[in-house]
Amino acid sequence: MAVAELTAAGSALAAPRRRRTRAAASRIGGGLAVLIPILVLSSFITYSLGALSNSNPAATILGQDAATPAAVAHLDHVLGLDKPLPVQYGNWLSQAVRGNLGVSYFTQIPVSQSIAQRLPVDLSIAIGAIILAVLIGGTAGTVAAVRRGGWVDRGVTLACSAVSTLPAFVVGIILVVAFAVTAHVLPANGYTGPTAGIGPWLAHIILPSLALALPVAADVARQLRTSLVSVLEQNYITGARVRGLPYRRILTRHALRNAAGPALTILGNDFPVMLAGAVAAEAVFSLPGLGQLLLEAAQTRDIPVVQGVLLVVSTFVIVINLVVNTVLGLLYRSADGVGV
Repeated sequence: MAVAELTAAGSALAAPRRRRTRAAASRIGGGLAVLIPILVLSSFITYSLGALSNSNPAATILGQDAATPAAVAHLDHVLGLDKPLPVQYGNWLSQAVRGNLGVSYFTQIPVSQSIAQRLPVDLSIAIGAIILAVLIGGTAGTVAAVRRGGWVDRGVTLACSAVSTLPAFVVGIILVVAFAVTAHVLPANGYTGPTAGIGPWLAHIILPSLALALPVAADVARQLRTSLVSVLEQNYITGARVRGLPYRRILTRHALRNAAGPALTILGNDFPVMLAGAVAAEAVFSLPGLGQLLLEAAQTRDIPVVQGVLLVVSTFVIVINLVVNTVLGLLYRSADGVGV
């Protein structure tokens, strides 16, 4: 009888876990069903921007002296630029899904190779910025909500309002002056990969990550503060406190779980802005990232590189939004099942 009761209890505990797993799988599957058409559409727009531009790749490659009509026509045929746009796009997409994004017009280096060399820089900065934005924004928003109406709340609100108006490159310059020029505690520019040591790697990515994270953290803090104040005033929170539950448990297990959704949405919406700011941040900190690669390619009209970088960046944005939406669904579903 005891064995049967233990088995039944284990099944009862496992049932919610199975439901959450099925919900996660269902939400991820639905997200992928939306993700694929969006990726195809964004890739078509990305390719069309280059194909429909006024630039003449063949003439640019050949140079002014060698760009005779016959030579341009021959090179257009070699590059496949004399075919209709849908055919060009189909050929490019079929190669792109295999990891072949073409070859640079000028360096003859495969675009995928150039992106692979630069991508670790952006991944390091982006992941660091997201972690810092969550930690700083989450902590500031939570403290402001808990201390609502006091001087801490007003100070956090004022600081967030000031920081959110500053572009990433301005924040980056301030950080360089404060921590590199004045305090001499962190390097002002350059990049060192993790293979050279975790310490040097973190030292080189902390300032650019912080420059990208602070404006996003300000938005997260303000949104979390607003939603958390509303949740803390709900009747079930009051009832939990009356029943004697520890305030920390009420805050972490119930209030934050219900209030975190809008802040996560802000984080997902600000991710493209963070990527846009990465271009300026890379210039400030002299980082060899995708932003500088895209800028150099745009200046020289190296269309395959521009198309490849834009495709990778748009894919990251879409995937991040899919992850955020999945987490939001699981968060709300979990919050609905939480009792006090």
